[in-house]
Amino acid sequence: MTASNLLEIHQLDVSYGGIRAVRGLDLAVGQGELVSLIGANGAGKSTTLRAICGLVPAAGGEILYDGQPILGRPVHERVLEGLVMVPEGRGIFGQLTIEENLSIGGYTRKDQAEVRATIERVFELFPRLAERRRQSAGTLSGGEQQMLAMGRAMVSKPRLLLLDEPSMGLAPLMVEKVFEVVRTIAAEGVTILLIEQNARLALEISSRGYVMESGQITLSGPSRRLIDDPKVRAAYLGEEEVS
Repeated sequence: MTASNLLEIHQLDVSYGGIRAVRGLDLAVGQGELVSLIGANGAGKSTTLRAICGLVPAAGGEILYDGQPILGRPVHERVLEGLVMVPEGRGIFGQLTIEENLSIGGYTRKDQAEVRATIERVFELFPRLAERRRQSAGTLSGGEQQMLAMGRAMVSKPRLLLLDEPSMGLAPLMVEKVFEVVRTIAAEGVTILLIEQNARLALEISSRGYVMESGQITLSGPSRRLIDDPKVRAAYLGEEEVS
């Protein structure tokens, strides 16, 4: 872990009741890096993201954002500093229009002209949203709602974007579009920590990866090396491990 890391987690513990969902987790994401966190359902991945955002309390350990400890700080303060999550399930406001949902993403920003410009940038990336900008968000397909959730996060002007299962429930063509935009956001300098059920896709677009099992990190390293690891291939990429 170096001074250039935007996010550092040291020995993080998170408990639900008597269950330790995350145990002694160490993880780092460098400035401008795209890092993936993969693992089976129930491994503790989403809990980790929620702890980073402040949505669940940590039982122990330390989280540093831009070199500063953030455990105990309110969620809205973390958002103000550019720590933004797109949650699993999207969390859009179904009764509001697409444009209104995007505008909500900029509520913490004072530069309204730039907010407007960012919204137009979202419409460039997601033309389907532009075509439906005055349509109620609740009438959108699952893929369109995922686009909207990502677009709203972009309007918040994130420095660190946490993506929780962006491809879940989407058709293959929509998955392709969503990940094309993830690559674009990363190329524009936004730091990304990605949780994704499609482990191969996550590792293919990230520079490094972590493997999480039963609340702990069991493997980490360059994504290419993880893709080639026999255990990762057998457990997460649908290939048989050769003994």
